[in-house]
Parts: sequence; C-alpha cells; structure tokens
Amino acid sequence: MLSMFMVLVLVTACASDKSATTTPVASTAAGATKSPSAEPLKKVKIQLKWVPQAQFAGIYAAKEKGFYKDEGIDVEIVPGGPDVIIEQQVINGAVDIGVSSFDSLLVNRDNGLPLVSLAQVTQKSSYRLLSKKSTGIDAPAKMKDKKVGTWMGSQQFQVLAFMEKNGLDPKKDIQLVKQGFTMDQFFGDQLDVATATIYNEYYVVLESGVKETDLNVFNFDDAGVAMLEDTLIAKKDWVDKNHDLAVKAVRATMKGWNYAIEHQDEVVDIVMKSVTAGSTTKQHQTTMLKEMAKLVRPEGFKNDQVGSFVDESVTRTADIALKYGLIKKPADLTAAIDKTILQGK
Repeated sequence: MLSMFMVLVLVTACASDKSATTTPVASTAAGATKSPSAEPLKKVKIQLKWVPQAQFAGIYAAKEKGFYKDEGIDVEIVPGGPDVIIEQQVINGAVDIGVSSFDSLLVNRDNGLPLVSLAQVTQKSSYRLLSKKSTGIDAPAKMKDKKVGTWMGSQQFQVLAFMEKNGLDPKKDIQLVKQGFTMDQFFGDQLDVATATIYNEYYVVLESGVKETDLNVFNFDDAGVAMLEDTLIAKKDWVDKNHDLAVKAVRATMKGWNYAIEHQDEVVDIVMKSVTAGSTTKQHQTTMLKEMAKLVRPEGFKNDQVGSFVDESVTRTADIALKYGLIKKPADLTAAIDKTILQGK
C-alpha cells in the first residue's frame, strides 16, 4: 500500500485452538435444531489503513475461516483509504481496533491521544530505495547530489536516517523530492532514487517491464534504520473495559496471519472477494502476500511469535522518531504497548 503518514490534531473527540464451548441443541417442532443458550457474538470493528488487499490478508483469513467466530466475535472489516485517519476512527469510537503504523502511534500519543498497540504485525520494514543501474548509483555514497524521492510522511525519516548512517548529510548532500503515489517520476527519470514498498511499488516497477537485474535495491533493515510499520491499535479505555475481547480479537487475527502465510493461494482468493473490481490483479495480490509473509513472520520467527514486540525494533523506531522531530519527548514505550493482550493475560 501507499502508506500515508498523518499527524492527527483532534480538536474534539466524539462521544491454535478453538475456545468456543459446545452448547447442547434442542429440537424444534419443524425438526430443525437451535442453541437457545448460545451467547450472541460480540461485534468488533477493525479499521484497515488502506483499501482491501493482501497487506491485511491475516484479517481476511481470520474472518473467512471462522477464527473470529470461534472466539465468539463477529468482526466487521472497515476499509481505509487516502482520507481515512486511523487514529481518529479509533479515538472517536467509530471502530474498536485499527491497523496503523507504530511510528504514527507514537506521534499521536505524543499529541496526547490515549492509544495503545496490541500487537506488532510487521517485524521488518517494507520500504526500499530503488535506483536504475543505468544511473550508476550502486552504493549510498553515489546518491550524493542526486534527486531522492520519498513520500512526505514517516517514510522520509527512514530515508534521512539511511543517508546519515551512510555518511551523507540529508540537508546538504541530497535533493529530497516529494514523491507522488505512482512511480511515474521514477519511470520518467525525474528521480534518481525512488522510495518503494517491497510488496507494492517495487512490483509495479517490475510489471512495467523493468527487470530486477536492471535495479539496485537498498534495504532499510540491512542499514539498521528500519522503523516498525503495521501495528494493531486501540483506545486505552476500550481495552481496559474489553480486555478479554481484545485478547480474543488479537489471538484470532494472529491465527489468521499464520494461516495466510501457510495457505497463500487460498487466502489470495479470499482477499480478492473484497477488492474493488479492476483495481488490482490476482497476480499482484499473490506477490503482495508473498512479501508480507516475510515481514510478518521473518526467518527465525515461530508461529507463536507472530504479532510480538521485538524490543530492539521498538526502541529503534522510537529513537528515530525522536531524533528527527516526529515526537517532542522520548516515548513511554511501556505505556504505548499492552503486551498482556498478545500474551492472553
């Protein structure tokens, strides 16, 4: 997805086993059966940070395969878009849980919003810098005096940190250019270096006919400057009042992600049921899920670690946010993360 970073200024706020128990069934006069004592499903709304796509495959899998229902939950998946502010949706109570980015959570907490992260979906950065081999930019040092494109949100701070890590002064040594939400500037040589997500824009470039062998790809994780992205957030008082419900919703979502990673072809078909006709292709969504799987459950991660918080990554994200002015004071990471939800406590 083309993630947009938005600092929320809120003037006013509007007011893996099945855990469900089996209830004996009673016969009706018509010969059908019913469960008179069954508990009604509790409704939970989950807000996506973008439109339906394989970036959220775990959520769609959990709903389609009945993992939420097994937990006694009826989940409504609410699509996002360019004008949807996830934190506002959560704070106003329009939704219960939102998919945001961890740095965005820190910024909004810094602005006084009582939000917490319940689970960290992606463990690696999806962002890359791309250059065409024809430009000769095959090392960070060769980006000096070049036009480097970035979306003007949190992504630009990973770019700045990348430059500094490689001995470049981002204020003097590069020309930072606002990049649009297509790769047209890159195709038209208006950018020497472009920002791309590995699961989306990178493949847009390849689908245009550019070969992988014609590109140089720079990975923020390899440079040690990656910031955490997709995370599940909720309003703190909602979590306090609905702790068990939050545990069940997160548990089902992580079960959905493990299922999606292990049954990618099936889950792509599930996702395709919800995408807008003509907005994407099955091939593109297949590629997206393949790459998302590497971000959600990277090498060395076990199934029960999906959604967990890695202290080093969390701290690095907070440090970069503070260094480049996203947040004004050091983040209180203990308050920003509710680890009891994922632990089921």
